[in-house]
Amino acid sequence: MLNEITADELQVKLEAGELINLIDVREPDEWEAGHIEQARLIPLSEFNARVEEVHAIEGEVIFICRSGARSGRVCEFMQLQGFDVTNVSDGNLGWHGPVVLGQ
Repeated sequence: MLNEITADELQVKLEAGELINLIDVREPDEWEAGHIEQARLIPLSEFNARVEEVHAIEGEVIFICRSGARSGRVCEFMQLQGFDVTNVSDGNLGWHGPVVLGQ
């Protein structure tokens, strides 16, 4: 079963100072249009080549995309590899917090 949280639940965790390893799997143009400050970008199109970067940062591994579909696929893949990961089910569409524009 896929671990999931909403964008609002993610925001509560971030505001509480929880150690979160937030990975955005959208493409660079989507990222530059607005992303969560604490996130880092590993685009789905590059994910297989960059999968070793997932655990380069400490904290609960949470994946996000626009709507939760792409990040959900990444979570399914990572769970099959034996990793404990979480998907933001409503993605950036559900995010009500501040966003950063550009890189």
